[in-house]
Amino acid sequence: MSADDVTGTIATDDAIGFDPRQLLQALHRCGAPAVVIGQVAGIMHGSAELTGDLDLLWDGDESHAPAMAEAFRSVGAQLADDQGVAVACDAVAFLLPKLVFSTPSASGDCCTPALPWGDLPIAEFLARRQTAAAAGIEVNYLSREDLIRMRRVAGRPKDLRRADELERLASARAH
Repeated sequence: MSADDVTGTIATDDAIGFDPRQLLQALHRCGAPAVVIGQVAGIMHGSAELTGDLDLLWDGDESHAPAMAEAFRSVGAQLADDQGVAVACDAVAFLLPKLVFSTPSASGDCCTPALPWGDLPIAEFLARRQTAAAAGIEVNYLSREDLIRMRRVAGRPKDLRRADELERLASARAH
């Protein structure tokens, strides 16, 4: 189920019971090169808007697929392709451009640069990722500028509103 394009809702964002820490810990523990995108990355940059999904981006390199699969498998993830067809939680699944995942505490999308991103330089975004460490885990996430650019390209009302908020936060910090 996808989030409402304008506001997002508890019903559509799977917000009830949302806690991405278990999956983020597993990704770190397994050495999986996932980068947080979407509103969780926005929150890491100070956004006040909540979310109920965890969107991830990784480099799509076949040599990293086993670590991605191990991390997701270790938290009991169920995977589906972009059309909603269930796929096994193995390295082969992570060679798809996009997976939809669900775990007991988080759900969302897991994307690669192979997804049609238009003119966005996704490999550059990955190279510019930021890292935060707390409570024994390390979380990689998009830079504010790259997240804003991604949101502007998506163009949905909630993405534009969230991009505006991130720009206001950056401006306030600069002064």
